[in-house]
Amino acid sequence: MGDYMIRATGFNGHVRAFAARTTESVEDMRRRHDMWNTATAAAGRTLTITLMMGAMLKGNESLHVKVKGGGPIGQIMAEANAHGEGIAYVSNPHVHFELNDKGKLDVARAVGTDGFVYVTKDLGLKEPYQGSAPIVSGEIGEDFTYYFVMSEQTPSAVGVGVLVNPEDRSVLAAGGFILQLLPNTPEEVVAAIEERLGQLPQVSRMIGEGLSPEEILARVLDEPKILSRTEIQFSCKCTADKVVQALISMGREEMEGMIEEQGEAEVHCHFCNERYHYDRSALEDILKDM
Repeated sequence: MGDYMIRATGFNGHVRAFAARTTESVEDMRRRHDMWNTATAAAGRTLTITLMMGAMLKGNESLHVKVKGGGPIGQIMAEANAHGEGIAYVSNPHVHFELNDKGKLDVARAVGTDGFVYVTKDLGLKEPYQGSAPIVSGEIGEDFTYYFVMSEQTPSAVGVGVLVNPEDRSVLAAGGFILQLLPNTPEEVVAAIEERLGQLPQVSRMIGEGLSPEEILARVLDEPKILSRTEIQFSCKCTADKVVQALISMGREEMEGMIEEQGEAEVHCHFCNERYHYDRSALEDILKDM
C-alpha cells in the first residue's frame, strides 16, 4: 500500500477534510536521518500535517513549516507542495524517551512547549504569507489545531500519529487528518463532530489496523464526498545538477582556491541527508566548464 492523501467535504458541504497515509514517507525520512523513536514520531507528525497543508495549495505553490519548542529535539523543519511531495528533518534526530504516562511516545518532552509553530507559504505573490502561533502542548496535532484557529482564523481539528517498532525503530504506521469548519457551520454539525472525535481511536492505531484515509474520514463525517486523491512521496528538491550549479556560482577564483587547498568538496542537504562528494578530478572538470 502506497502513501496517498484525499481531499473531501462532509456534512452537506459544511466541513472540508483531508486525510493521509504517510507510513512509507515517514519511514524514508527516519531511515535517511537515522532517527530514534521519539524524534521519528515528532518529525513524522509534522511531515504528515505539512503534506496535508500542501493539499490546500494549488499549482506551484508551496509551504515551509518550522516547529521550535525549546526541547532537546531542536527545530523540526518540513516542506511540501500541492503535488504530494514533502520532506522533513530535525536538528537532533537522536532523541528518545521512555513512554509517557499514557503509554505513548513522549513527543511533548522532545519538542518542548516554549516556542512557536511557524508557517511560510509561497503563493506566487510578491511577499510570502507568514503565520505563527504559540505551541500549546508539544504534541504537534494540538499545536496545529491552535495554529489554524489563531493564525488562519479557521476552526479545525487535527489528528495525527506515528507508530514505531520499538525493536528496530522502523515506522509501522503513520497518517493523519485535518477537519475544518466552513463559515456558518450549524451548531449541530459542530456537536456531531466533537462527539465523533471523542470516540475516535488513535490515528496511528487506525492506520496500523489497515484503515484507509477514506475509512478514517467516514468515521467522523456525514456523507463524505471525495474531491481528489494525491499520491505522496518523501521528495527533496536537491539534485546533482543543482549542486554543480551552486559550485559554479562560487566563481572561478574561489573554485581554484578550493581545489588547491582542499582537493575535494562535499555538499550536504539537511532535508534529505544526501551527500554529494566531488574529488579533485570532478572539481577540475567543473572548472573547465566555467
